[in-house]
Amino acid sequence: MNEFDPKFQLSERGTNVQTEFIAGLTSFLAIAYIVIVTPSLWTASGMDFDIAYFAAIISICAGTLIMGLAANYPIIIAPGLGINVYLVYTIAMSSSWQEAVGINLVAASIFVLLSLTSFRQHFIEAIPETLKVAIGIGIGFFVTFIGMQSGHLIVDSPATLVTFGNLNDPIARLTLFGLFATIVLMVLKINGAVFIGMLITGALAFALNMMQVPASFVSMPVSPVEAFGNFELGNIFARGFEVFSVLMLTLFDTTGTFLGVGRQAGIIKRGVIPNFQSALMADAIGSLTGGLFSGGATSSFVESGSGVAAGGRTGLTAVFAVLFFVGLLFFAPFAKMIASVPSITAPVLILIGVFMSNSINEIDWKDLTQAIPAFLTMLIIPLSYSITIGIGIGFVSYSLIQIVVGNARNIHPLMYLFSALFIFYQFLT
Repeated sequence: MNEFDPKFQLSERGTNVQTEFIAGLTSFLAIAYIVIVTPSLWTASGMDFDIAYFAAIISICAGTLIMGLAANYPIIIAPGLGINVYLVYTIAMSSSWQEAVGINLVAASIFVLLSLTSFRQHFIEAIPETLKVAIGIGIGFFVTFIGMQSGHLIVDSPATLVTFGNLNDPIARLTLFGLFATIVLMVLKINGAVFIGMLITGALAFALNMMQVPASFVSMPVSPVEAFGNFELGNIFARGFEVFSVLMLTLFDTTGTFLGVGRQAGIIKRGVIPNFQSALMADAIGSLTGGLFSGGATSSFVESGSGVAAGGRTGLTAVFAVLFFVGLLFFAPFAKMIASVPSITAPVLILIGVFMSNSINEIDWKDLTQAIPAFLTMLIIPLSYSITIGIGIGFVSYSLIQIVVGNARNIHPLMYLFSALFIFYQFLT
């Protein structure tokens, strides 16, 4: 079957429709957990689960369709956990979820404009590689910390602020079970390990009468009219550094994952990146759609590599995956039931730290001018419960240290601008 070849180049990339279908299903199973975990995050800020669920799926469909049809890559666009944790726990918790959605919408709009210009490359290159790595690791620790709190493995303590949880707590015990089950599936390299781990943990929660079963697992999705336009922009100019942080995190996530999966698929060769602008636009549109329909930011998902491993080589893989996600629109009651038990989603958050820490050896720990800003960034993000503050401290400390050692001219002017913005918004507003 080669009728798709003029668009997807199936023959040129050594694949066929059947292989792309299996790859799309594989990627879907590997990423399906996100439509449960993301809404469970946003409900902590007061957002209705059904709206958050609809926003997650519609942003996946919008971004992934463009990635498949325009960029022709087998990459899935979906809500990024690190970015959405930032939007919920750093922004929404200090104001409202409507304002967090508004900040994402503004950042996504800027991202769309940057995707049409070459400035996006200067933006990425302005941040030293050390800080890029440290920010990713710090966010990973932050997400893990939130997962351990959600799963009652870390609890408040009047003496030490936090301490290990009580294993007599049913939620804590179930979290440990879910964590172990997911780890076993992952190390055995089972496709869809995270999603399957959630289902296994959910089955045990059901057997232990820890969840309420809805009258039906299927329902009509929330009205797009109800989900559309629930954002606030009134205080946007006072949140400039937070808008920048969302934009920066989205750019980093998208670029790194896109390049990695693209190389795995054999599409990116010898530094040549076909349809790079379309690929960036896909993520930008995903985030923009999320913002318009009361959701968060999206990014290219590294789990797309599972579809590539199954033979996916073209955008048809992404298109097939979208069809499966569209089907999930009608399973909000089931997703809500799963998300109602924190032990089911907590293992996913806990293990994110593992995935986001795999580049820690890229930091030169013997060079203190690099190691100290990296260490401060990684430490402050989880301890301050704020990705904004961690990024800002990293920028300021890196710039100051480079000035002291005589490397001021080697710092990109945008780094000075970002540092000044952080100081202004942190101390003067």
